[in-house]
Amino acid sequence: MKKRFFLFLISLFTLTGANATYIFIPMDESQTQCLKAYGIAYMALKEGVTVEWLLNYRGGSFAFPDATIFEDACKIRNVKFELIADAQEASIIQEISNPEVNMDAVKLEKPPRIAVYSPKNKLPWDDAVTLALTYAEIPYDVIYDEEILNGALPKYDWLHLHHEDFTGQYGKFWGAFQNAAWYQEDVKTQEAMAKKMGYQKVSQMKLAVAKKIREFVSGGGFLFAMCSAPDSYDIALAAEGIDICQTPFDGDPADPDCNKKLNFEACFAFRDFTLNLNAADYAKSDIDTSPYRVQKYGLNQENDFFTLFDFSAKWDPVPTMLCQDHTKVIKGFWGQTTGFNEQYLKTSTTIMGENKGAHEAKYIHGDFGKGTWTFYGGHDPECYQHRVGDPPTDLKLHPNSAGYRLILNNVLFPAAKKKKRET
Repeated sequence: MKKRFFLFLISLFTLTGANATYIFIPMDESQTQCLKAYGIAYMALKEGVTVEWLLNYRGGSFAFPDATIFEDACKIRNVKFELIADAQEASIIQEISNPEVNMDAVKLEKPPRIAVYSPKNKLPWDDAVTLALTYAEIPYDVIYDEEILNGALPKYDWLHLHHEDFTGQYGKFWGAFQNAAWYQEDVKTQEAMAKKMGYQKVSQMKLAVAKKIREFVSGGGFLFAMCSAPDSYDIALAAEGIDICQTPFDGDPADPDCNKKLNFEACFAFRDFTLNLNAADYAKSDIDTSPYRVQKYGLNQENDFFTLFDFSAKWDPVPTMLCQDHTKVIKGFWGQTTGFNEQYLKTSTTIMGENKGAHEAKYIHGDFGKGTWTFYGGHDPECYQHRVGDPPTDLKLHPNSAGYRLILNNVLFPAAKKKKRET
């Protein structure tokens, strides 16, 4: 380890030329590998190098001190980069510091420790975040209920939740897949784990996990959730102490008055929603826009888009970081939870991306305690209607995916945590 660090120091100070002291990675339309560029930035952080994230400058570019190992990594991964002198880097910083322009520079200082909440048993779908992390070559750990309940979360800075159901209804797949082997196996596995961890029902175990995650965020953790995780997470918190699961899920009927008893104060993002108590329906509540977006708004693959909001880079650096992209208009995509009905958002929830015509929030954010949460509707940004059993998306075919970039913005965001607290 000492030898490797010594060689890195030699590489860092052996510059390729007297006037080439910084690596500049553009993130606009000229970039050949946007997704892998995030991995280069993460690599620099792991090597102890501070990375400048140039917000709204050429698509949210990166700049950091030059070293041969970084140049080589860019070349191997086909990431476009430029070598610039000290004076050029200083000129860029001066340009974006101008109060008249909506740009800023944020220092990324420490690589976040990343955990992905994912089951050990194989289910017939992939996870867009693990695909993005793997493609960008950013390391992560996989943890699940047992690890969280046994206190693993404080070891991490960033936690991802994806195609998960925290209500104990197994994704509400019973109606369509109750006879499928994978569904039956998942039910057995979840029930066995609940029993092992001392719970009578899976819904009770999932609530305990959700509360551990809430403690993680309150203490300063960063939560990112996609697809069915966001609404099911808030529903679980709102339904603490209430039986919302019908007989096919836990062996007894739901409380018929459960909708009158929900505690919306416990939720991160949503309020005033109504639960869908039909066990055969996918939708868990009216938060999800999936049931009506085609019939009511005529959305299809050709006209389904959402637009990122413009935030002030100097006054609102957090949502600005999370919205860095080379385009503001991004292709829509389905999921078990496709988007969030805007009428059920709390006033404290920040909408970062929406389909305004459909009153659908796609990308939302908020604070909780010392930490933050970000929810992203849909399952896979490059597979419009990803179905159970479909093969994983090959990101080699989508190296500059605007939708996937939003995921990786969230991965790097915790590296700026120190500066966020100081301001």
